[in-house]
Amino acid sequence: MASIQVRPAEAGDHADVAALHRREWGGPYVVVHDTRYDLRELPTLVAVDGAGGFAGALVHRLADGGLEVVSLAATAPGNGAGSALLTAAEAVATAAGADRLWLVTTNDNLRALRFYQRRGLRIVAVDPGAVDRARAVKPSIPHLGEDDIPLHDELRLERRLTASGARA
Repeated sequence: MASIQVRPAEAGDHADVAALHRREWGGPYVVVHDTRYDLRELPTLVAVDGAGGFAGALVHRLADGGLEVVSLAATAPGNGAGSALLTAAEAVATAAGADRLWLVTTNDNLRALRFYQRRGLRIVAVDPGAVDRARAVKPSIPHLGEDDIPLHDELRLERRLTASGARA
């Protein structure tokens, strides 16, 4: 695994980030917790490998005392970009005085649930039917998700942060 570095997105990252969002979400828009976000309008961190190649991106927003990870995707699983991006987002949250790092994923996304829980996030809420409602705003959301699991619900995960940035 190459050494991964994280930095704020720059103008030269636009094409790589846009291609990643097209691959993951079908474009720059995501609908989560009944809100439509344009990923191009939110702060973005990018991961680059030791050779300077694009390895992933994390889009976030600060609100309600926390940092919400709106989108996190790596160019390839297991390249270390996801972990590095999540660590960097925690540093952004702590610097901003946020007391929690949180995100939403879907009921079918077992790989993400495993990834986030292994990094200390816990499931704190389930919103039954949230994806069904999101489909009214973004009809391209599939009815079947990963492993042919019917896609209906959102799960909110979070990790509390202390003033020193340590996990709580």
